[in-house]
Amino acid sequence: MTFRCLDVGSTWTKGVVVSAGGAVLGVAQHRTTPPEVLDGVAAVTAALPAATTTLACSSAGGGLRLAVVGQERLVSAEAGYRVALSAGAKVVHVSSGLLAPADVRTLRAAAPDVVLLVGGTDGGDEKVLLHNASRLAASRLAVPIVLAGNADARPAALSSLAGRRVVATDNVLPDVGELAPGPARAAIREVFLRHVIGGKGLSRGPRFRRLVSTVTPDAVLSAVSRLAGVLAAAEEQPGAVLVVDVGGATTDVYSAVSTVEAAEHAVALPPDRRTVEGDLGMRVSAPGVVAEAVAERLAVPDFLAAAAGRRHASTDLVPSTPDEVAADLELARLAVVLAVRRHLRMVDGRLGPRGAGVLVLSGGVFRHAADLAGVEAALREQLGPVLRHAEIRVDRQGLLGPAGLLTQAGHPQTADAVLRALHPAGVDGRGPAGRPVSEVSGS
Repeated sequence: MTFRCLDVGSTWTKGVVVSAGGAVLGVAQHRTTPPEVLDGVAAVTAALPAATTTLACSSAGGGLRLAVVGQERLVSAEAGYRVALSAGAKVVHVSSGLLAPADVRTLRAAAPDVVLLVGGTDGGDEKVLLHNASRLAASRLAVPIVLAGNADARPAALSSLAGRRVVATDNVLPDVGELAPGPARAAIREVFLRHVIGGKGLSRGPRFRRLVSTVTPDAVLSAVSRLAGVLAAAEEQPGAVLVVDVGGATTDVYSAVSTVEAAEHAVALPPDRRTVEGDLGMRVSAPGVVAEAVAERLAVPDFLAAAAGRRHASTDLVPSTPDEVAADLELARLAVVLAVRRHLRMVDGRLGPRGAGVLVLSGGVFRHAADLAGVEAALREQLGPVLRHAEIRVDRQGLLGPAGLLTQAGHPQTADAVLRALHPAGVDGRGPAGRPVSEVSGS
């Protein structure tokens, strides 16, 4: 058996073919081709070896934008937010308490793809959840709703939301201090596949929607969680897995720990988490990297502000000189430091007593860099104890998404073998069997 794993992103469509034993047999990429993304998929497929099974994920069209509506920010809304961190979603809005008309307008302005409606423990207060369900039902917000609040109030909430696209699931906070993210996470994935991906104008027919089995960040998070389990099996005191994916518009940070410490707060953290930094990126968000680095008192080279401005103005810029390559690496280094610091604040710094056991750098800037020794040294200096025990690797062939797809499809041993192919940071970017990664020409 061989697997063709496809990742249809907003800018690039990437493909990897692996054997059942996890050997990488081919890698290719092509620019994503809206309004018919299947054209890019076909180009990538044609450049890859034949495979018996196809698995696909997608973040095209901006991925999954999620709003959370809860009861009390420190409990229900925070629980919903934590669920979203592990659901491959970008949280664009969080509200708590009784929704007023102005709150609904703010929610609409955030332009979510899905609303996660939570509130109350099972058998507890129903007033806020039912009020907010009625407000959403009467609003002009025409997006799917995942209902994951007080189970006792579910029938009445569903009645209020009659005529809306609603997926009801178990409460994310069934009891005080008990967070149950799994059902809501699965429901968010179902909504993305059933309602969202087909509505982004990415393809003219239903074939693309049938092809995609999950949102890309959710696949990557599954791979990160799998890698944490592999480390736990191999070591007595494994560190956490930390992945930083630096893109043109955002920097995503994923972390996973093999065990979860007893919660000190009302809402415990899930073992695998993702945060999205929408103002930190290599192109459209490049000025945000410089501005935040200055605010955080990081050393910023004099030339970087102008370089960031050029990248913001020309988002398709491809470095062609040593100076431009150096500018990209400086921006990437700062984006990693800033995004990891924010991620650690979001997860209360809880990566376990050893910090990160593995840091995986992902994104085109790292995938194509010939030498990352300077970046590695700078990251170890600026992130201090977090990386004290960490091995730094680079996802040179875009293997995290495929490993997550394989994990979710029930092929964990193949996924483990694929994850072991992640390159140490000092290894140059070569494809399978020493061949360069194939890039299919096209728009």
